[in-house]
Amino acid sequence: MAIDLPLIWAVLIAVAIFAYVVLDGFDLGVGILFPAGRTESERTLMMNSIAPVWDGNETWLILGGGGLFAVFPLAYSILMPALYAPIIAMLMGLVFRGVVFEFRFKSSARSRPRWDAAFFMGSFVAAFAQGIALGAVVQGVPVEGRAYTGGWFDWLSPFSVMTGLALVSGYALLGATWLIWKTEGPSQQHFRTIARNVGLALLCFIGIVSIWTPLLDPEIFTRWFSYPSSLYTLPVPVMVVAAAALMFTSLRGTRDGVPFLAALVLFLLSYIGLAIGLYPYIVPRSVTIWQAAAPESSQKFLLVGAAVLLPVILAYTAYAYWVFRGKVRPGEGYH
Repeated sequence: MAIDLPLIWAVLIAVAIFAYVVLDGFDLGVGILFPAGRTESERTLMMNSIAPVWDGNETWLILGGGGLFAVFPLAYSILMPALYAPIIAMLMGLVFRGVVFEFRFKSSARSRPRWDAAFFMGSFVAAFAQGIALGAVVQGVPVEGRAYTGGWFDWLSPFSVMTGLALVSGYALLGATWLIWKTEGPSQQHFRTIARNVGLALLCFIGIVSIWTPLLDPEIFTRWFSYPSSLYTLPVPVMVVAAAALMFTSLRGTRDGVPFLAALVLFLLSYIGLAIGLYPYIVPRSVTIWQAAAPESSQKFLLVGAAVLLPVILAYTAYAYWVFRGKVRPGEGYH
């Protein structure tokens, strides 16, 4: 039985991208919520909750981008010219965040508000740029032969702006539920209220995306709404409703980790729904997974490296979160 290497690699890259979205998503969400910190002490508490793990979370971004370049070079060569602006904006936002992590703790009380503003702006820009890039890919990019033929600003559209705002609200929800898990007392109650508000915003965006995306392409519409294929896709929105109900119910409870886990499930279901609409294309409606794949020998060689590297990354990530488990309290911090 032949092994479908392109499909295996597509799944591995999809897993790496999802790992980045949920892991770096909550620490970007903490930055997005930074202006909601009511006091200097609360903002420091917010940053201390992610300081030990934020840089390791971005390993998955490198793995996903590097895998796309190495295994699907045709897709990389088409998508990168189409997304230069949002990708550069994302990287600049991440750089701003990295600088703030190192300097905010050493800054004076007078200059600290500027670092706080930089942390928020870096987080917002990175998240918004990722959402715009996602929207640009989903709506499709113009391709002729094996090359991108669009203009500099084809990535900017009402749909991509909407997906940018949707991802910002999603990351804010992850950040709020993470802070519920990591804090206690009045701060935790404050973030429970925020989680309810951004959770409602995210559900509105999920509804808009679910309606708008099928209208972009008849094939996606048929896959979601025609019989009998709708029998296979119907469980996804049903589970979204169930996960949302669990999250909002748990926000009134005492199990601090459940809202975060429910938010992760919402992201996973949204990700699966997106994959259902796009499969088997890696460049929507232009290039399939198999058309974009590198030679089989290259895929096998890289798969050996991934088999060694992935367990190491997973073990390191699990160990880091285990070491820094538990609540974060005022006066305690990684720095």
